[in-house]
Amino acid sequence: MSAYSDHTREAGEDAGTRSAVDAGLDSIAHACIVVSGVMLVFLIASFGWLVFGRYVLNDTPTWVEQSSLLIVVYVTCLGAAAGVRNKSHLSIEFIRDGLPALPRALMCHLADLFVVLFGASMAWQGGIMVLDNLQRPIPMIGLSESWRALPLVISGGLMMLFAVVNIVQRLVAPTGR
Repeated sequence: MSAYSDHTREAGEDAGTRSAVDAGLDSIAHACIVVSGVMLVFLIASFGWLVFGRYVLNDTPTWVEQSSLLIVVYVTCLGAAAGVRNKSHLSIEFIRDGLPALPRALMCHLADLFVVLFGASMAWQGGIMVLDNLQRPIPMIGLSESWRALPLVISGGLMMLFAVVNIVQRLVAPTGR
């Protein structure tokens, strides 16, 4: 289990009780975080090159702006998907946590259902954008504009998967949280 997601697991749960599905999904979420981290390092390095090129070489690298915009989309979308799996996404829990078990469970299911719907919409609309922009190049870097929309498809699909698994796990083994 990754150190990043240790805090999201139940107190009595150990590595021996986790299913292969959980381990696989945790690996996918961890890979999203790793890829995002590597992209952030590249983003910082490219901005360092931008500053060096502009002020030392007096030759501004024009590709940095467009590649940075592309990288930020990937970092954001992959991080959001991992946040759904690790249950570290933005949420307001104080109201839900103050309720009795049944309404609390219903609110958890409802929240995950909204994530499923949002992920489905994100993946669907992102897919349309990918297909619509295949022939349109990104200025300065020459890649297809579809590369900007691809993270929406990936992240939306992962959000749906992670949220559905959350719902199924709560239905199969309710914890009373």
